[in-house]
Amino acid sequence: MPAAALKRKTLPTQSTAKRAVLLDTPYAPVAKRPLPPGRPREWYVTHNRRLKAMRLAIALLDSGVYLPNQARNETIRSTAEQIGVHPPSDTTCHMVRALMRYAR
Repeated sequence: MPAAALKRKTLPTQSTAKRAVLLDTPYAPVAKRPLPPGRPREWYVTHNRRLKAMRLAIALLDSGVYLPNQARNETIRSTAEQIGVHPPSDTTCHMVRALMRYAR
């Protein structure tokens, strides 16, 4: 069978569709699972920091902040307040900017 026949047709995205693609909102997050036991404390701290940075980066992108130099610490902390997350540390703010930089 030719490779072209095996290729699945992708659905249009918001930018390529002729009409607006309906997004299923409101969004419900995935159920949380317990973290694996037996790891060093630093692993849990880093893991939770990465999750927080990812949530903040997504919220910033949704609010229209697309470039890392637009995301100052004050902007990130105000976004954290809006989405109901504790204010991030300077390290977490740096991680948010790094995520925005490498996602491009």
